[in-house]
Amino acid sequence: MKLEEKIGGRVKEGSLISPGKSLQDVTKEKIEKVLKQISRDKPDIIDAVFALLDDQTDSFFPTAKNFKFCDGASTAHIACHIGLLQRGSGKLDREGRDLWLKPLWEIGAIEKVSLFSPNEFIAGHPIAKSPNSAYRLTNSLIEILKAPDGQWEPLLREWSRADKARERLEFQAKQAALAKTQVDATHETLINDICEHYAPRFLPDYEILYIDDSDGDRITDKEKTALAEAGITIELNDSMPDVLLWNRKTNVLWVVEAVCSDGEVDLHKKENLKRFAVRHGKTEIGFTTAYRTWKEAAARQKVHKNIAPETYLWIQEDGAKQMLVSDAISGLF
Repeated sequence: MKLEEKIGGRVKEGSLISPGKSLQDVTKEKIEKVLKQISRDKPDIIDAVFALLDDQTDSFFPTAKNFKFCDGASTAHIACHIGLLQRGSGKLDREGRDLWLKPLWEIGAIEKVSLFSPNEFIAGHPIAKSPNSAYRLTNSLIEILKAPDGQWEPLLREWSRADKARERLEFQAKQAALAKTQVDATHETLINDICEHYAPRFLPDYEILYIDDSDGDRITDKEKTALAEAGITIELNDSMPDVLLWNRKTNVLWVVEAVCSDGEVDLHKKENLKRFAVRHGKTEIGFTTAYRTWKEAAARQKVHKNIAPETYLWIQEDGAKQMLVSDAISGLF
């Protein structure tokens, strides 16, 4: 069952109720007053901050024990909190994180955390695209929001100084780097091997346009330049692959998905990305699903059997060859 359906069902049955007019004694009006001073007072951002103040609702992470929503919530959790609990409508588009989370993160108003175990959140997002990646408000912003009139204004002015913002971001980066040593960033490693080994061997005439190996900026400035040269514009509702490549001579795109937990090139993804290619006037698009080991590939495909026909399969530990997945019998003899 999808998260939106699960949360919506709990709202209907009354086991999950909408928060009141204030959380931690902070109202939306107070949030708007504060955020207006730093040009972050758009409705979605205000509601995201309100959601991350929620110390009444239990965490939406099913495995998190004794945690509240404010301790750490994923993009999807925040989207459901805003859409279903606060507004009584539908979940926000999770890709909107660039519009209602990034503006807070880039000034150090929220911090990235990850559910590391049922009893612990750690700093940063050490595993890219992990379902356990989350966000929470920084203590310094909460202090400002809870301060009474006449006191929050000077606190905010001091907090907003450029050097203070840099200090917050540098501290978060150091904490994230330290936390990364606690986990095995296998997905990022597999993507790195795709770029350094698979692509040069099997796609030598292709250049990398885009790599989705982190939870930072969705598209870097360097990638924006490369995408523009290829005539490609990424929209918020585009589901982008782990690695997107382009052959400048033939105008063909190629997609590689790095699978550690899920995300194979299935029929749905193949058709969506074929439409993406057509929209940008590309002559063709190819696909590869990559796994780290044969054991992991076998375990996934024993259950799901979802790799789309006429796509390729590459195994990192057996990287000297790739395999074509086909549902047609031809040219065998």
